Amino acid sequence: MSKQVEFFFDVGSPTAWLAWTQLPALCARQGAELVYRPVLLGGIFKATGNSPPAAVPAKGQYMLRDLGRFAKRYQVPLTMNPYFPVNTLGAMRIATAAEEAPEQAAIVAALFDAMWKSPCKLSEPEELVRVLNEAGLDGAAWLEKSESDEVKSRLRENTEAAVKRGVFGAPTCFVDGEMFFGQDRLDFVEEAL
Repeated sequence: MSKQVEFFFDVGSPTAWLAWTQLPALCARQGAELVYRPVLLGGIFKATGNSPPAAVPAKGQYMLRDLGRFAKRYQVPLTMNPYFPVNTLGAMRIATAAEEAPEQAAIVAALFDAMWKSPCKLSEPEELVRVLNEAGLDGAAWLEKSESDEVKSRLRENTEAAVKRGVFGAPTCFVDGEMFFGQDRLDFVEEAL
């Protein structure tokens, strides 16, 4: 497949969840490969001077309503995680450990679902293991892989590389070097393909 959508995400972002629920089908329609690029949204915010929408009360309130609108449009569940904001470092290290692994899509799906479909406290290692085990994966093995220095460095490098490319939040998609930010820009992603 020569066409690709690079998907920069952190499972802690509800808008990344909404985009992710649509991207596999969008890519299938267009004959494109979905390339997962795990990053740390907090690191991106820090590097770019950006802040979460909830940091601005009026924006946070509006965004909650807008998330509901998009979930309805996309016909997907969206359950606000009662532990939000969740420290996603462990989850994103697991997503990074799975880069290029055959289990990558299943791992990303399990992590997103555990954050926004059947919410749990993904900052806890035992919850990460449970979530992956319930998805038919070896949670303990993936947690162990995620704790290697190589994976930790790669996640940091992924985040730094995203910032260098102009990423300031999640979700961000690239098609042929063109950047598209937000779950509300997927029509432009599809047009670019």
